[in-house]
Amino acid sequence: MTGFVYLTDVVTLQLDVEKCTGCRMCLMVCPHAVFEIENKRASIRNRDFCMECGACSKNCPEGAISVKSGVGCAAGILNGLIRGTEPTCDCDSGGGCC
Repeated sequence: MTGFVYLTDVVTLQLDVEKCTGCRMCLMVCPHAVFEIENKRASIRNRDFCMECGACSKNCPEGAISVKSGVGCAAGILNGLIRGTEPTCDCDSGGGCC
């Protein structure tokens, strides 16, 4: 996958490599191939591919991944599509995503 970048340097995704056991769950559930295995542990291949869906953090048995799902620009784009309005990533509330 070449990856779809939403906006650069705005995602809330964090990975604590020390907690990672290399179970590969993040690779299985991530719809945008954000993760890869490096030295038997997960690493972030490209954080800008992340759409902040939260699947990785909800499925990580070690709690090594955190992301504020539903707060990013991807959520704003999807909410705009669902509501039939312009996309918004809630930048007015100080989120600073745009």
